[in-house]
Amino acid sequence: MSEVRLSVEPRTEFGKGAARRTRRAGKIPAVLYGHGTDPRHLSLPALEFARVVRENGSNAVLTLDIDNSAELALTKTIVVHPLRNYIEHVDLLVVKSGEKITVDVPLVITGDPRSGSLVTVNLDTIQVEVEARASSSQAKGSFIVNLTVYLSTASIFSTCSSIPRLGLVVPRNRS
Repeated sequence: MSEVRLSVEPRTEFGKGAARRTRRAGKIPAVLYGHGTDPRHLSLPALEFARVVRENGSNAVLTLDIDNSAELALTKTIVVHPLRNYIEHVDLLVVKSGEKITVDVPLVITGDPRSGSLVTVNLDTIQVEVEARASSSQAKGSFIVNLTVYLSTASIFSTCSSIPRLGLVVPRNRS
């Protein structure tokens, strides 16, 4: 998986009106925080960020170019407009190369259960702690549970399933 780079701009205006002006300009208001640093308000390019999320998933590690300096970040929250389906706001978390990160991985239920079975799903994501590594393409993956292989009396728990090793793509420092 290649390195994901985005050129972002710092925001100086805050509030609802400023966020609307940012969106009207084709950008997404965002906040970058973590590791004891002060929160930084940014503007992300809307089309490029949507492409990154579509191609690499929401667990992609981004290299943000902010004022001629590179910062690694992981998407923490993406707020999508409920009716118009566009990204309204993004929270980004500062990431250091090699640290352990907890990410949400989607849970996908496939197959038809056997007759007489009752299927109850209590969650749609599983939290996994992974170590950020330099080369892995599984960050956008999901856990797939196929119901056709289980008996009608089976209970499936996340502690019992074999969770594959996942890694996030974190570019090494070039300095």
